[in-house]
Amino acid sequence: MQLSYLIKGTPGHPSHPPLTDVTIGAYTAATALGVIGALGVSEGNLSKGWWLALLIGVVTSGVTSLTGLADWLEISRGTPMWRTATTHMIVNLAASALFVVTLVLGHGGYVDGEVSTGALVLNLIAFAFLSFGGWLGGSIVFVHGMRVLDMPDEPSGRAIAPLTPEKKAAQES
Repeated sequence: MQLSYLIKGTPGHPSHPPLTDVTIGAYTAATALGVIGALGVSEGNLSKGWWLALLIGVVTSGVTSLTGLADWLEISRGTPMWRTATTHMIVNLAASALFVVTLVLGHGGYVDGEVSTGALVLNLIAFAFLSFGGWLGGSIVFVHGMRVLDMPDEPSGRAIAPLTPEKKAAQES
């Protein structure tokens, strides 16, 4: 087995997309908890959940970014896919930076049991960037076809297997 499988995943089972689900889920939960808490619903409790979800998002976005970078490095420079992927990367790095600042600014609210207006506004801006970045990521897969093997007749058992000779051959073609 290749060492790159540890970071990039195996043919037909890339690492980056499922990790984005974890990161996006954490940031979505944080955003929802922050908004609901700021509206006055159990703010003391929700402010803690908001900040902890932000922390989970920040931690997981580091690993998610590394797997995305590994995929990006494989794209031919100057191609339409590369331009889309580069924009995706820049937008998501901006979102990550905004979430880190939100985490730092929001820590006082975590301690005091409140969601501060400034941190929440920054959280919402970061979430808008994240949403746009996710939309761009979908374009990389569903429009440009990155890491899609196009094996519609592969039997189910082999389709879900992490590594088969057919998948390796399809990725190399």
